[in-house]
Amino acid sequence: MNRAVLLVVAGVVSVQVGAAFAKGLFDEVSPSTLVWLRLAFSTVVLLLVARPRLRGRSRRDWLVVLGFGLALGTMNWAIYQSFARIPLGIAVTIEFVGPLGVALAGSRRARDLLWVGLAGLGVVLLGVERADLDPLGVGFALLAGAAWAAYILLSQATGARWQGVDGLALASLVAVLPLTPYVLLTGGEALVDPRILALGLAIGLLSSVVPYTCELVALRTLPSSTFGILMSLEPAAAALAAIVVLGELLEPTQWAAVACVVVAVAGATASSARAARPLPAAPAPD
Repeated sequence: MNRAVLLVVAGVVSVQVGAAFAKGLFDEVSPSTLVWLRLAFSTVVLLLVARPRLRGRSRRDWLVVLGFGLALGTMNWAIYQSFARIPLGIAVTIEFVGPLGVALAGSRRARDLLWVGLAGLGVVLLGVERADLDPLGVGFALLAGAAWAAYILLSQATGARWQGVDGLALASLVAVLPLTPYVLLTGGEALVDPRILALGLAIGLLSSVVPYTCELVALRTLPSSTFGILMSLEPAAAALAAIVVLGELLEPTQWAAVACVVVAVAGATASSARAARPLPAAPAPD
């Protein structure tokens, strides 16, 4: 298997295993405190690695990285609130409505309605098991999906304006700041417990630093369309991580919903990549 593909798969597995371990700590630490620890530790690591250059930046540069950071913080906070209330695999499946929307936004072809319909079928199948789903958890997953869509769009703008991981490091700092006063007031003993702090560091590495590094290296040689298709494995990876780490099982209809969303995102990504591909140049006149 291609090395770049393995890196993306490793990143997908890493982020979902980190999420599963985080959920396993919710009886001891609130989701808000845990997501703050994750963001704080990953921010420190990224700032140490990047040491971003701040001088000579335009107002537009700062506005882009501010928006990117707010999207990043909202996405992480909302998905932790979601899987505190509903199964991890289902939360990530619903969250993928955001990337699916981004993949379809640039397409005008009627066949792409197939992917919308397939994703809609997945949502309907999740509704069949609605008795097991907290509506607030579903709402947080949808919010995380909207923030993920914004994150995708703003990451492109950030990458165009900031070198390397400079933009991500600063965006991570922006993401962690709004939660800081609340967590310092409510975090209690968790913030001075060496075990919790060590686990927070591990979750930050698994859920942020490792996957981003894998993706960054992989995207140097991997087409963005292939990358998008591989990322559609996230819902299935989340469901499997939840089974292994948490013993959190899904019903057959919920597995079918996950499969629908995975196929819809993969199909929409491949379709949008074909739509964006430039037409062959016309032959030069004799």
